[in-house]
Amino acid sequence: MHNNTDRQKENEFENLVRDNKAVLTKVCYMYARNPDHFKDLYQETLINLWQSLDKFRGESSATTWIYRICINTCISCFRRSRKHDQNLSISSPEMMELADRACEDHEHANCLREMYNLINRLPALDKAIILMWLDEKSYHEISEVTGLQRNNVAARLHRCKQKLLKMSET
Repeated sequence: MHNNTDRQKENEFENLVRDNKAVLTKVCYMYARNPDHFKDLYQETLINLWQSLDKFRGESSATTWIYRICINTCISCFRRSRKHDQNLSISSPEMMELADRACEDHEHANCLREMYNLINRLPALDKAIILMWLDEKSYHEISEVTGLQRNNVAARLHRCKQKLLKMSET
């Protein structure tokens, strides 16, 4: 039988996951090599969130904290994997189906897919920065998640945008 504190923690966790499902899905999707890997990353992230929930002190927003946990989990898994491919395979039909389910408008889903394919060619940290920027996170929030200085975030984001523009032109 659960006591009130356990039930409160479970409720808080469920609310955080529900309220931030789009963030969790998007970040795991960007680092996944295939649908099974996506599920593994998502599950690993949920485990890390659960284990870290008691340590969340509210010094940053819950979404910033979740980004940090999710991105760190994905990057750690990415680095641990010796068999990974540098260019993640988002072109598989199952991954395309994930993108379509995430977006009802198929024309918009196609644009997102193209954008994600380009973003996937960026290094892991640059991917994280551009994802948060696309979610309209401030430089300060991005620096909190990545550990980079605010000025470095701005410079790195500028370089990422230039790389993406060049890649889209080829």
